[in-house]
Amino acid sequence: MNYKDLLDITKKHGSPLYVYDSEKIRSQYDRLTAAFSNVKNVKINYAVKALSNISILKLVNSFGAGLDTVSIQEVKLGLLAGVHPSDIIFTPNGVSLDEIEEVSAMGVQINIDNLSILEQFGAKHPEVPVCIRINPHVMAGGNTNISVGHIDSKFGISIHQIPHILRIVENTNMNINGIHMHTGSDILDVEVFLYASEILFDTAKHFNNLDFIDFGSGFKVPYKEGDIETNIEEFGEKLSKRFNSFCKEYGKELTLGFEPGKFLVSEAGYFLARVNVVKQTTSTVFAGIDSGFNHLIRPMLYNSYHDIINISNPEGRERFYSVVGYICETDTFATNRRINEITEGDILAFKNAGAYCFSMASNYNSRYRPAEVLWHEGNDYLIRKRETFDDLVKNQIEATFFKKQLVPA
Repeated sequence: MNYKDLLDITKKHGSPLYVYDSEKIRSQYDRLTAAFSNVKNVKINYAVKALSNISILKLVNSFGAGLDTVSIQEVKLGLLAGVHPSDIIFTPNGVSLDEIEEVSAMGVQINIDNLSILEQFGAKHPEVPVCIRINPHVMAGGNTNISVGHIDSKFGISIHQIPHILRIVENTNMNINGIHMHTGSDILDVEVFLYASEILFDTAKHFNNLDFIDFGSGFKVPYKEGDIETNIEEFGEKLSKRFNSFCKEYGKELTLGFEPGKFLVSEAGYFLARVNVVKQTTSTVFAGIDSGFNHLIRPMLYNSYHDIINISNPEGRERFYSVVGYICETDTFATNRRINEITEGDILAFKNAGAYCFSMASNYNSRYRPAEVLWHEGNDYLIRKRETFDDLVKNQIEATFFKKQLVPA
């Protein structure tokens, strides 16, 4: 997909707009599976929270991927997309026992990350296969907002609580069929991840009837030219060797699992917005677009970097712009960024907009959420309509006291 394609799509579907390139998603999936081609059983479960459009779920499922879900609603989206329950793993955090039981009844693989729910579920449903999420206390990412394996994380059961887990399993006679970890996003150092993996292998030795070990994900993707990323090929070579060795020790061919979200869809996504106004102040040139952090919150929430291209003038001379939105708050996408000269009406393309972008969008300032388009084999397919005013108000109910006639005194 080139800039002309993106311009044509924007002209056809309007702005702001999310566009996803299916070919890039496929190539990332193939790259990951190729890296672990020496492992007999590999299971890729796409992290639905990254981008939950049903068409995307159908697409990754057509490659052979299952789904990693964190809410009962994501589970239902997966089922609606035609994914078999056995190809879905449910890894929630802080949800009720009722929700876990409801999902379990759907035939989905359950993954439990706290001792209290583990004991309650095991006591009531000892026959149901359960995976246990371990917190290895390893900081694999560099940002505490997106690293979930550190010691103060709310995610997972601490490795120091293994004796508690074993006591619960023994007392309930529950069926533990998987061990899981997720250390967080933007993993750079393969050796740190491999260190965390050794902790998971040591934990797995305590359980005799495992079917799989799930290593989560968190692989870093490049956000700009020359940016560093996780070396998937090196990681695949090293972890495959160690995993195969462990399976021999364990006496059983286990399945190696991963839950990539950002790795699969981040680089496939573009966010397209029109420039409403170019505003010069005493020290800054602002390019104000027809969007805000209601549509793309990552720069404000995580200080994340998204490369911004003026696809209406990609060869123009570069100037410095601060790209901002139309929300009545500070909603800055980029500060003093070199961008080809911008004029009002130009279309800006934000790269790496496939993961945690639309899925975190809101109606703040009563703005409509944008449309979504899937670019597949040279054609554009609308996969989510742009919201309208009816969408904003359809679930609002007028308070009954407004309907009462006031009787004059």
